[in-house]
Amino acid sequence: TVSDVAVDLDVMMKNKEKSVDQLTKGIEMLFKANKVTYVKGQGKLTDKNTVTVSLLDGGEEKIEAKNIILATGSDVVSLPGIELDEKTIVSSTGALALEKVPSKMTVIGGGVIGLELGSVWARLGAEVTVVEFMGTIGGLGIDGEVAKQFMTLLKKQGLNFKMKTKVTGVEKTASGLKVNTEAAEGGSNESLDADVVLVCVGRREYRDGLGAEELGIEMDGRKIKINDKYQTNIPNIYAIGDIVTGPMLAHKAEDEGCLVSEYLATSKEPHLDFDCVPSVIYTNPEIAWVGKTEEMLKAEGIDYKKGKFVFGANSRAKANAEEVGFVKVLSAKKTDKLL
Repeated sequence: TVSDVAVDLDVMMKNKEKSVDQLTKGIEMLFKANKVTYVKGQGKLTDKNTVTVSLLDGGEEKIEAKNIILATGSDVVSLPGIELDEKTIVSSTGALALEKVPSKMTVIGGGVIGLELGSVWARLGAEVTVVEFMGTIGGLGIDGEVAKQFMTLLKKQGLNFKMKTKVTGVEKTASGLKVNTEAAEGGSNESLDADVVLVCVGRREYRDGLGAEELGIEMDGRKIKINDKYQTNIPNIYAIGDIVTGPMLAHKAEDEGCLVSEYLATSKEPHLDFDCVPSVIYTNPEIAWVGKTEEMLKAEGIDYKKGKFVFGANSRAKANAEEVGFVKVLSAKKTDKLL
């Protein structure tokens, strides 16, 4: 029997920082091994063959290039009128560096990142309430049946949910924070007390200071417009990742980087099927999916079959005492093609 077990948050955070440090240094070692020059600073397109870098250590460096790949990623966003201070009103960045476990945490947004980080702090002892504008959790692309069971599991873990609810503001008070809410479809106002508010309402394409628009690079809404070879309207400038169409996922961007690099080196044309890009929510248990959901198939009028197996009937799951959850497979009714 183990007793008097407590969280040492300081040790946990140091371990996190050690892992991040080792991983980033590992990338730098890969750069060196593959003769990639690493320039640290803010890059700006100053013409179609030149990137001017404001160096972190001061000064400026101009890099001439035959081809340029834009891969500036994305940044967190907040709601209007809610200013992030990364101490008590935090984004995912601040939530990874809290100095103590909050007694009460309100998570604005029940998507992937909100559920991942909210469930971490709940396991560490915080009373967590998730406020979500939509009627389901898990964000875009999650299967309805999966989302429903997922929410049941998280409730059993102690998370609270306020669905179809919008946040109208966050006030700082003498005792902490007050989160003001109202029903998404109109209704009575409510407020929640919190020590920390985690804002997870999406991300925005990061193009600050890039100089793309001044150079005349065409946009498609908030995304940089590309063709099927990832070229912008300036043929030697390419774009990948969160700043172009498709899911905002690191592994999708990584694949695009490989595809474009290979195209530049060998002329092999790039191709990426977004239906084959997997998604995952790193909660406990983890939720993962790839391809179409039942809702998508019904909307598209595609005849399908469903196969489902619960882990409670699986011998390894029973032996490991991990019986919660299921595997679900959707296939074409006539051909058995996985959808």
